[in-house]
Amino acid sequence: MTHVILLAAGSSRRFGANKLLAPWRRRPLYRYGLHTLAAVCAARADAALLVVTNTPAIAQAAAACGARAVPSPHSAQGQSASIRAGLDAAGPLAPGDFLLFAVADQPLLRAATVHRLLDLAVPGTWGATAACGGRVGSPALFCAALAPQLYALGGDCGGRAVLNARPQAVLRVACEAEELWDIDRPGDLAP
Repeated sequence: MTHVILLAAGSSRRFGANKLLAPWRRRPLYRYGLHTLAAVCAARADAALLVVTNTPAIAQAAAACGARAVPSPHSAQGQSASIRAGLDAAGPLAPGDFLLFAVADQPLLRAATVHRLLDLAVPGTWGATAACGGRVGSPALFCAALAPQLYALGGDCGGRAVLNARPQAVLRVACEAEELWDIDRPGDLAP
């Protein structure tokens, strides 16, 4: 089983407000990634979607998409706290399980890229990431054996630190540059 975990509990410090509720192309920003991941998981028997959020509107939308929403009570401590909330919600992992972490501020992520990452969730895969040329980003896939390292992250450190420990073992899934684009500031919302 692959636990697909959408991180949607950040504090949006650089944005100045909850950026995931901000409209982008006439819809709240969070809806793009949520709908993409929900559609991918609905099409597969080997993946289930968890949404880590403290925002009621996002939790309700996640439930409407068939995902399980879980809170991140310590998300103000940084991304690592939201990662731990997702890990806790995934429950005990079997040795053959995988974790795919995605962030909710990448509205142009394509379902095909997520499917290709999930297809790599097979014995022998250590980790994988979306990449365009030399640039890597989210989503990223982790084998269950990496859960202790993910739990050990602190502050605003994300899973990239775990993958960077063994870059030669990380598989890359080619994607378009726009898929790695994320929204950090209000000016990024401009079309």
